[in-house]
Amino acid sequence: MHLRWERELAAATWLFLAARDAKAARHEWATYGVALLHCGILFSAVRMSAGLVHAAVGTDDREEVANFLDVALGGPVIHDTGGRQFYALTPASTFRYWRTVGTECLGTDAFLGVPATDLTQPVPRCSAYWAVPMDGPASLCLPGSVARLVGIGRDALDRMEDDGRP
Repeated sequence: MHLRWERELAAATWLFLAARDAKAARHEWATYGVALLHCGILFSAVRMSAGLVHAAVGTDDREEVANFLDVALGGPVIHDTGGRQFYALTPASTFRYWRTVGTECLGTDAFLGVPATDLTQPVPRCSAYWAVPMDGPASLCLPGSVARLVGIGRDALDRMEDDGRP
């Protein structure tokens, strides 16, 4: 059994492998709460709008959304409150075949602002936090689970549009 801080440390060490400079990334986490990491090497990131995710969950309550995403996706999810986006971290190869409408999968041509592993709720210094924290190195969302969540969200948005709700 590993303690939460041990899992965070192991996840951070793994994530730093996607940084151009691990020392600089550590400094960025300490200073800004977020570091730019290269996608498509260790992980890809599926970008979903907050509206889509909230429609899938049926609420925008932060804790309920986090619990739902944890159960539905079983892997790490970053919430960027400033950009109103969620990013599900998936295996690195996902970007090669991802074609799910209404989303984008960030691969080798992209960098993602990844919050420090201990940022698990919004803080003033950083607009991104882990809605679902990493459970350890390479613990990622299954692409099929992310695609199902997107489908649920799109169906919910379509129903809301048919009902005349914004």
